[in-house]
Amino acid sequence: MTHDDLPTGRLLSRREVVALLGATGVAWLMSGGLKPKQAAAGTLEPPCVVRPEQTEGPYFVDERLNRSDIRSDPANGRVKVGTPLALTFLVSSINNGTCQPLPGAQVDIWHCDAMGVYSDVQDPGFDSTGQKFLRGYQVTDSRGSVQFITLYPGWYPGRTVHIHFKIRTAPMARRSFAFTSQLYFDDELTDRVHTAQPYATSGPRTTRNQQDWIFRRGGAQLLLAATPTADGYSASFPIGLQPP
Repeated sequence: MTHDDLPTGRLLSRREVVALLGATGVAWLMSGGLKPKQAAAGTLEPPCVVRPEQTEGPYFVDERLNRSDIRSDPANGRVKVGTPLALTFLVSSINNGTCQPLPGAQVDIWHCDAMGVYSDVQDPGFDSTGQKFLRGYQVTDSRGSVQFITLYPGWYPGRTVHIHFKIRTAPMARRSFAFTSQLYFDDELTDRVHTAQPYATSGPRTTRNQQDWIFRRGGAQLLLAATPTADGYSASFPIGLQPP
């Protein structure tokens, strides 16, 4: 089965990044990100990192589920089984070559379960209409941060393992800004995670990162640096945006 259509987003070219950041863009390209701004309390804000947009895919459903832990289905309370993943987004705004935390942005994430199934959609291989597991959003705080508790995704034919995300400012307003892309994992880490149940039930995956044509369009810039925790993994993802 195929879960993703042609890409709706596009990659930022080197010329566009420099134009976006002004003179600072050259430094960003050399160092990998803008220097963080010094906060009032003496701590450093997260750095801006420009990321490529990627396809939303056909299975985004605007459920408007404001929750940090997205593992359960609110319709019946059942919790999906799999390796826990604590995921933090650090969202910043780029303006005139400076980088500051972006509060009040809505961050949605959605992905398949350990068996490769998305919730609340119809597909030739399954019908999960009415279920709402592994979907939700959070609103960034004063530091531009949101946290989710979810599961390490499973796989399905044609795609490498990934998580979809969408960041919106003023999502209910007439004029709003939206940035949509995907997150990826190191292949070796996925191999280790997928040896355990319930992932192992699906057998070895058939598509790795470099075999996924969507990943090849900038996916290396969207890899999560996941670190082990007591019961799973955690990862932080900084991203710099230029909303209107």
